[in-house]
Amino acid sequence: MSAFSRAGENGRLTLAVPAKGRMAEPTLRLCADAGLSFETTERSLVVPCANAPVDLLLVRPSDIPEYVQDGVVHLGVTGANLVTEAQADVVTLAELGFARCTLQAAVPNDAAQVSIDDLGGLRIATAYPVSTRMLLLERGIEAEIVTVSGSVEATPRLGLADAIVDLVSTGSTASANGLRLIGTLLSSQAVLIGGRSAASGKHELAEQHELVERLELMLSGVVAARRRRYVMMNATTETLPAIRAVLPSMGTPTVLTLASEGDIAVHAAVAADDVWSLLPALRNAGATSILVFPIERLVP
Repeated sequence: MSAFSRAGENGRLTLAVPAKGRMAEPTLRLCADAGLSFETTERSLVVPCANAPVDLLLVRPSDIPEYVQDGVVHLGVTGANLVTEAQADVVTLAELGFARCTLQAAVPNDAAQVSIDDLGGLRIATAYPVSTRMLLLERGIEAEIVTVSGSVEATPRLGLADAIVDLVSTGSTASANGLRLIGTLLSSQAVLIGGRSAASGKHELAEQHELVERLELMLSGVVAARRRRYVMMNATTETLPAIRAVLPSMGTPTVLTLASEGDIAVHAAVAADDVWSLLPALRNAGATSILVFPIERLVP
């Protein structure tokens, strides 16, 4: 940590982001969508933003919880599972909606175990020993934890473990290695984290606290917008009650009067996941010329 100055010493906000891995590209895209202007290269470590007093620190995701806890950076983007594994004293400020996965237990297909509760007394291989031990003990399960750094799926076949606990996105890797998933210990996704001072506002400088709040607001606004769609449609005053009955909008939809008497336009922001079932329902309720747009930012 001595290689870096402490957060705020240069009067700028420091945000730690993953340098590599599946969270790296979505995190940088989120920062860009939030309005930060920057350029990175393969050798980038500290990347200053041209339009804001913010520096991006590109580091290993597993190091970010400790950097945030120790005040090396103000904020960080990392996996929720890595925060748990590090047992870092940090605050989760926002869930970012990407890099979703689960920490799951798996056993060989011919094993007798059918649930996590059956793992007591077994040897369990994992690259996440702290999380695994803690989460099992929370269930009252004691087991021997075998720490491995790679090829966790191969350990039962090699006789090194009776079961494994590993991060799972689809489950296809476990299935390809003759393993059967038996339960989830933890659900994870990318999160924005800050130190205790970020949550309490107890920064040495008021300007730094304001920057933390502003960056959190901008990132959260993009995340919220990605979960919504803006729907516009034509209707009539007679069909409006039926349309409102099927429209799960944020509050009351906007209704505009059109040039022809009795004709109106209805605008609303809806959950992106609802669009599949919503459009046919709106058409059946009398809506016409329905348009659906992405939303760039959504600030409540």
